[in-house]
Amino acid sequence: MILALSLTVALTLIAMPLPAAAGTETTNDEEKKAPSPWLFVPLLSSSPKLDTAGGLMVGYMHQFDEKSRPSMFGVSAKYTTSESLIANVFAKTSFGEDRHRIIGGAMVGNINNDYENYLGSGQSLATNDNYSFAFFRYLYRVEGDWFIGAQAASSNYELQGQDPVTSDILDEMGLVGYKSGGVGAVVMHDSRDSDFKATKGWYLNLNNMAYLDAWGGQQDFDIYRIDYRGYWQHGAGNVLAVRSRHQFSSDAPVGAYSPVYLRGYTPGEYLAQNMSSVEVEERYQLAERWTATLFVGVACLYGDSVNGEKLACGDRENVYPAWGAGIQYVLKPEAGIVANLEYAMGKDNNSGIYLKMGYSF
Repeated sequence: MILALSLTVALTLIAMPLPAAAGTETTNDEEKKAPSPWLFVPLLSSSPKLDTAGGLMVGYMHQFDEKSRPSMFGVSAKYTTSESLIANVFAKTSFGEDRHRIIGGAMVGNINNDYENYLGSGQSLATNDNYSFAFFRYLYRVEGDWFIGAQAASSNYELQGQDPVTSDILDEMGLVGYKSGGVGAVVMHDSRDSDFKATKGWYLNLNNMAYLDAWGGQQDFDIYRIDYRGYWQHGAGNVLAVRSRHQFSSDAPVGAYSPVYLRGYTPGEYLAQNMSSVEVEERYQLAERWTATLFVGVACLYGDSVNGEKLACGDRENVYPAWGAGIQYVLKPEAGIVANLEYAMGKDNNSGIYLKMGYSF
């Protein structure tokens, strides 16, 4: 009932026109020709391990020229029943006839988590994570749908137990947080027809991040990522979407190991040196502005574990399945922005309910 009410509120907010400036008048025809560039989207998530979180995202849409894709600038904040707070600012831009793309943002958080089986240790832990994070990526179109670019990131992550016993366990496992700064290169292909609501085309992103002591970090290590997404339209507006995601680390502290990237799992509860996942999602067109989704996925953690053991995908303990469903409403048809309500499940009682902006990929 609460989720249904939240979705109704989201749709009501986005449908509300901005007030006209004093001394001006607008007609219905003018309002239709010039939709509001503003987005107001309530955020809601709930899971057995992160409790319930609620917040708001405020976004501003702008298209710099006819050939560029819609750009978005925004801020958001969420507060949870576990007294956690997360806030961020972000920008995703396309300009110069889509020859240039910039993505950047910053995030701060103070998060209290209760884990039933933290990192597969069998221990129930209550942790407090304080972190700050900043990210910047620039891409330049070199030929056709191919881009090259560079990126930089800085993070300060502190992990501590909420009681003496938990703190001792975290110390024994070597999980003490980390401070890092790094730079990397990006190669990307993007033939999707939309950043926010793709119906055809494919996307490939190959990037690395070299975290260096000279950039303010506490140790040198490397992260490599591969992200593939494909979209095939079929039937009367239906879309089949596939995503394959991989992350590899080299000499990284355990706090920077690869997590399970699947809906339904708590980020950071399961970590290992490397992670690979694949998701398949069917997006069914219910009406002009309504869609429904069914999705399944599976992830594997392999390489070094947090306790030094070697993990392999042949062991079922290291395989994490997920499945779920959702319903979406198109908030801004001209930009493909949707409000998305989803429910996802995984193994070992992992599950989650999410109200957010946009499809998951």
